Amino acid sequence: MLNVKAETQMLDTVQDFIHESLEKAGIDADIKALTQLDVAVEEVFVNIANYAYAPNTGDAIIEAQVSDGSVLTVSFIDSGKAFDPLAAEDPDVTLSADERGIGGLGIFLTKKFMDKVEYQRKDDKNILTLTKKF
Repeated sequence: MLNVKAETQMLDTVQDFIHESLEKAGIDADIKALTQLDVAVEEVFVNIANYAYAPNTGDAIIEAQVSDGSVLTVSFIDSGKAFDPLAAEDPDVTLSADERGIGGLGIFLTKKFMDKVEYQRKDDKNILTLTKKF
């Protein structure tokens, strides 16, 4: 478990923690899978940093575990404003960037890159869990 300030400058620390979890489990992820994981982690953590506690700041807890030898589960936990990023409709990616509304593309990519993405609000905390099989 990693507990950090929910600030964008902590992103490298978060990603290093998750990479170390993979290494400790003996998972040698290919570059494509690792890049997808990094994009998803960045999207989730930066959104927590920018919006969960705005205009103030707070903490984020990141839990990472490997099961069945190759399944990584990462949970992001914050005590910020209730927000379910999965509730928003997916953007229409057939439209040009100018025609599409702002927002939603990052969580859309996260859902595409991960095998499972789940949200729950429990004990006044947002819990977003990403699962990826390597």
